[in-house]
Amino acid sequence: RFHVIATITITVTIIAMFSRFSSASRRLAPRLLARSFSSSTTQRAAAAPLKRLGVAGRRLAAVAGVAAVGTAAWVQYHPVALAKVDYDAVRKSIAEILDADDYDDGSYGPVLLRLAWHAAGTYDKKTCTGGSDGATMRFSPEKDDGANAGLHVARELMEKIKAEHPEITYADLWSLASVVAIEEMGGPKIAWRPGRSDKPSGDHCPPVGRLPDAAQQEQHVRDVFYRMGFNDQEIVALIGAHALGRCHKDRSGYDGPWTYAPTTFSNEFYRLLLEETWTKKKWDGPEQFENSTGELMMLPADMSLVWDKDFRKWVEIYAKDEQRFFNDFAAAYQKLQELGVKGLDQSQSKGWWSKIFG
Repeated sequence: RFHVIATITITVTIIAMFSRFSSASRRLAPRLLARSFSSSTTQRAAAAPLKRLGVAGRRLAAVAGVAAVGTAAWVQYHPVALAKVDYDAVRKSIAEILDADDYDDGSYGPVLLRLAWHAAGTYDKKTCTGGSDGATMRFSPEKDDGANAGLHVARELMEKIKAEHPEITYADLWSLASVVAIEEMGGPKIAWRPGRSDKPSGDHCPPVGRLPDAAQQEQHVRDVFYRMGFNDQEIVALIGAHALGRCHKDRSGYDGPWTYAPTTFSNEFYRLLLEETWTKKKWDGPEQFENSTGELMMLPADMSLVWDKDFRKWVEIYAKDEQRFFNDFAAAYQKLQELGVKGLDQSQSKGWWSKIFG
């Protein structure tokens, strides 16, 4: 029993020690271990002192070795979880670049939200492909998808933050930037966890065509969101992000903002859907709807939220209760950003055992 207790205690201690190594040591650990066991001469030399340890000693050494190798392997395949990233500093850097007098309505916030939304919105729950993990929009064919037109602006902007904080992955950076943007524009605080990795090439891009088509209506909207694992309530909550930003004729073909305050996160999208009179816009562009003054627009997919009775009930709830919208949006958006991500950092939501073992 003593041997068993000692073995467990030392194993936990060794793993804990490994988890506290510097980032440089973590990178070297897998290579050093590999070299240590790469030759028969080394193996014989290592085996000699073990013979003098006795049965209990050899068992303890074996456990220590397994712990070391296992920890090294964990470090090798989960570099993000152990990387030392000052996320508060990253948040601050993001917040500092949001305001821009020469871009759209004076803020990069909406386009950063769109970048993260489109990166995550490719997820398919059946194949477990797509999603925010990988930041594959850096590559073709995803970056060339018409649905992602104009997002080069956001990606290039994020390069400045990446240069300041090279230790963060692009995937985590894009996701975190959207959360910061939402909060800075008056939206809810969204629970966010790091742990996304970066894929190395366009070979990992999801199939083009998974993002919502604004020209379609309720069946298409459901098909897209159900594919990711959302229900009707979550769908309506997520589309409420259209309170922010505007469409550009040279990108999507559509033109105009959804609300009068496109850099303020609010429930105005729902209120306007219900209270304004929307008619088809007479112009040479794709079908879209305009309000009585022609200053605001809605897309066919937006209008489906009031045409469909099951969607409409949530529109009415959120139009009356902004705090309910904020709460539901925060939960749904966190879910969106975590779909398919396997390496999420659990350290802030679990106990010491999870902090040690991952």
